[in-house]
Amino acid sequence: MSDRDPLAGLDDIDWAALGHAYGTAEDVPGLLRGLRSGSADEREEALHALYGNIYHQGSRYEASAAAVPFLSRLAADPAVPGRADIVELLASLALGFDEAHLPGGVDIAAWRAQVERLRSSDAETELRRMDEWVAQAPTEGERRVREGRRAGYDHDETVRYLLHELGAYDAVRAEVPALRGLLRDPDAGVRAAAAYTLGWFPEEAAGSLPALHAMLRSDRVQSAGAHAIVSLGLLGGTEYVPALREALTADRPPLLRSAAAIALAVLGVADEEVLGALEEAAVRPPEQDVSGLIHLNGNLRGLATQTLALVEEPAHPRLLGAMLKGLALSSGPEAFATAEAVLRTVFGQPEGAPLPPYDELTEPQRRAVRTLAEMDDETWRWGNFMMILGAWGVPSWQAECRAYAGLAQGGREHGAGSLR
Repeated sequence: MSDRDPLAGLDDIDWAALGHAYGTAEDVPGLLRGLRSGSADEREEALHALYGNIYHQGSRYEASAAAVPFLSRLAADPAVPGRADIVELLASLALGFDEAHLPGGVDIAAWRAQVERLRSSDAETELRRMDEWVAQAPTEGERRVREGRRAGYDHDETVRYLLHELGAYDAVRAEVPALRGLLRDPDAGVRAAAAYTLGWFPEEAAGSLPALHAMLRSDRVQSAGAHAIVSLGLLGGTEYVPALREALTADRPPLLRSAAAIALAVLGVADEEVLGALEEAAVRPPEQDVSGLIHLNGNLRGLATQTLALVEEPAHPRLLGAMLKGLALSSGPEAFATAEAVLRTVFGQPEGAPLPPYDELTEPQRRAVRTLAEMDDETWRWGNFMMILGAWGVPSWQAECRAYAGLAQGGREHGAGSLR
């Protein structure tokens, strides 16, 4: 371990010339120093502020990439408290929200190609593309939404935004060797966060896969091992299928079995044993405490359901039955990922067009709509849930959805709800 001050060089950066969500980044050096405060309240305040300014609701800025090397060195310094939280902030800066990359992992080639295409394009070309997109809207309501996005499109701002995102990702990628070192950290929370973070960098898989495998074989902490398992799947570690199968055996802890089933399915292994473990996780996931999975904010049921949706012929009655049981047992924000997986399974890609009459739906589609209509008030009060339904043309008011499915009215009628 180097004796170098992890914040050496912090004041050599012209933070005032860099921007974040609230303007100049002059406050970032003080917040980085606050992360190693002896006061838990000060550390929490600094972490909260960094999530708010260099990672504002998933957005990244000029200052985001500049902060990464200091965050990485703080995470590696055993004298710094709360290092697992710092590693998770690094993952957030690289990714945005991980739900955008689950369950299959980061498609970095497509991401880089998208950025390059827009960098090579111009405003006139992109506005023509958007005009075609508006013209293809399936409904009048969707057309108005697309017209609004077209009217607000700023090509230069969009390119800058994408470059900041990719710049933050590449800044964290440069720290991958240091993150691999944290797989051997004495703190199990740090090991788990490092294993989670390494799974998002497929271009570094050659070095990360053996390190994760070694951790899996030696680490006796469930959460650390579970994160290593999921990352082996996200990084395409097909050569480690035997080790994942070992973690799937009936005598292993439920969290490891669920993680192994997810990783194996992502790698294309979906036999009876894998499907059985996935179905169990989708319906009755193992109880998780603070040492559970970081993925999808700890929503293991949602992750298992998303993974089931990857399986060939996902509308098979058995698989769909498990997904619908899990959906019916979900409530509130926990239901969002599961609802999306179910809708994608029975309807395909979202198009926004209204559904045909209920009687004209397939039986799997009717079962899905009926389950959604019967979700509890805690779920229906969220605007996010209603937006998910609307993307697939499902009636997004509770009373209308129940009426569409031929169900008796019950509970309160909800309109616009809280957004996450």
